[in-house]
Amino acid sequence: MAEGDGLSRFMAQRSTSGRARGGRRPSGALLGVAPFFVYTTVFLIIPTLVVVVGAFFTPQGRPTTAYVQTLTEPVFLEALKKSVLLSFYSAVIAGVVGGLLAYAISTAKPNGLLKRFVTSLSGVLAQFGGVALAFAFIASFGFTGLLTTWLGKAGLDLSGSLWLYEWDKGLLLVYLYFQIPLMVIVFLPAVEGIRSQWREATETLGGTTWTFWRKVGLPILAPSFAGALLLLFTNAFSAYATAAALITQASPLVPQQIASTFSSEVLLGQENVGKAMALAMVVVVAIAMAIYALIDRRASKWLQR
Repeated sequence: MAEGDGLSRFMAQRSTSGRARGGRRPSGALLGVAPFFVYTTVFLIIPTLVVVVGAFFTPQGRPTTAYVQTLTEPVFLEALKKSVLLSFYSAVIAGVVGGLLAYAISTAKPNGLLKRFVTSLSGVLAQFGGVALAFAFIASFGFTGLLTTWLGKAGLDLSGSLWLYEWDKGLLLVYLYFQIPLMVIVFLPAVEGIRSQWREATETLGGTTWTFWRKVGLPILAPSFAGALLLLFTNAFSAYATAAALITQASPLVPQQIASTFSSEVLLGQENVGKAMALAMVVVVAIAMAIYALIDRRASKWLQR
């Protein structure tokens, strides 16, 4: 009898918990993520839909592919090539320099002053972009900049050089200013995930330092490094304010050409062409971020082992 009562109570509790799980959800379960959905809808989904609709429909609402066909013109292809090359070079250089800096920081004393200072400084510099960064470089390396004047007095004349206003020289240097700190922030957790036991096991088996990095360290860090490079690539590919502040003519990059279609007094009625260009950028960034998500998932599995 007692055993039957216990079984009945167990079945009743299981039925009640089943209804709680499969029935009506708690009223406040989705309330906490509501701001996230609102933010995503307003600042991501709606702008993306506006770009897609504008790329395939005329202002009168008729479907057309004329705007997308402009993406095959040499002017856009040249801008796309320069944007991809600038993003690629800045990602690779920042990845190598930032990766080595992250490894150097990981060997410092945990919670030490040096480590906390470098990580905090990297967090600040990674967000220091746009017009403020461009002004800092102009004030330092411009025609009458502070460092240009000092170097001129020392016999090194830079006043006649236009390298700061060229997309493949000055802009690359400026991009590295925030790309390297971003690499440090992104790659540091992966480097710190390297366990000392792995190195000790390699030495116990007769391996050297080079053996550890070639067969253990680098294969483990490779997915995180590749993911960080993709993140740096998309960060540089979508940057606009810094390039617009430094290079005000010719619009050599895709973001600048998009801005020209909306603000130029010469190219009137080309807003939908700009939306088609923006759609091409969305496709490139979406592909890069999809690959990044796959690599990051694999890297997370490695670090959890």
